[in-house]
Amino acid sequence: MSDQEIKEQVQEVLDKLRPFLLRDGGDCELIDVEDGVVKLRLLGACGSCPSSTITLKAGIERALLEEVPGIVEVEQVF
Repeated sequence: MSDQEIKEQVQEVLDKLRPFLLRDGGDCELIDVEDGVVKLRLLGACGSCPSSTITLKAGIERALLEEVPGIVEVEQVF
């Protein structure tokens, strides 16, 4: 699978999760996917929320690991 196909799949999963982030006043932006590592920027309320690491790891990362083959980790970029 090409990097572009992986990015598209990642974006589809993020689009499914986005309403939950927006409901809490936040959002996320896909920066890049490199060697199975998804780089995300948390925006809005998510950027300053003390629970953002939990959201990133337990929510977003888990969903991506389950739904996109080849993803190994999600990293937050600032």
